[in-house]
Amino acid sequence: MTVLSAILRPGQESAQVDTAGAFSRLLRRWDARMAILILALVGAVAAVAPLITMDPDVPDYPNSLMPPDSVHFLGTDEAGRDLLARTLWGAQLSLGSALLVTALTAITGLVLGVISGCVGGALDTIVSRLIDVLLGLPGLIVTLAIAGLLGPGFLNLVIAMSATGWAVLARLARATSRQTMHQGHVRAARMAGASLGRVAFEHVLPAAASGVAVVATLGIGEVVIALAGLSFLGLGAQPPTAEWGTMLADARQTLAYAPWQILGPGTGLVATVLAATMLSEALRDVTNPGAGH
Repeated sequence: MTVLSAILRPGQESAQVDTAGAFSRLLRRWDARMAILILALVGAVAAVAPLITMDPDVPDYPNSLMPPDSVHFLGTDEAGRDLLARTLWGAQLSLGSALLVTALTAITGLVLGVISGCVGGALDTIVSRLIDVLLGLPGLIVTLAIAGLLGPGFLNLVIAMSATGWAVLARLARATSRQTMHQGHVRAARMAGASLGRVAFEHVLPAAASGVAVVATLGIGEVVIALAGLSFLGLGAQPPTAEWGTMLADARQTLAYAPWQILGPGTGLVATVLAATMLSEALRDVTNPGAGH
């Protein structure tokens, strides 16, 4: 993830985010409302897919590569599977895996950053050097290496993505934690006898969590496109599982004479990434208006 600079200018890594105020300003922007609507629609479609469509993995070879018609609105693939059903079911895995990776990286970065910033000493040095190493390496290359070692599969891809995406969030959480630890009310609590754990949980963690949540949200679009790209390369969900990246990879084999196969997953992927990018831009502007200029 490379979105920290999009929200914080140089020297502002420890800035705390007014989450409530930012959300209020966000809802006043038309592009943010449109992005939220699109993402909510994709999420709703993914949620109801099992209720409104057939099993997307059952082949129907006599009806293979049928163009869109009144029965199969997006046509069928080379195994005769309904592409509309596969697109809707694929939204579950594509969007769900992106949210899972975002949640795992956010939690890991937040916990390590807060512990590092509060405890200090040798632990802080170790965590800081690990963050520097991860941020100094190309994230996608490291992800590919980890996924290659673990082998293809949805769970392994989620682990690989999560193992490399937490560093920028940990740096933000650490900087915010160190700043919070030097504030007057925290110093007073420590002098009054409050334990380090209590101070970290009651004062430092909430302060760091707001900023981490904002920056993690900014990276959802990147996570969606990265997961789809790696699945396209065969490192994610394996056939016959319906997933947008895998569906696009399958479609390239028959693209010349059955181009309708890319309509569903392609449209879903573009709409999701576009909405996530619009939301990221709007969120960046309302949390740090000067960052975009």
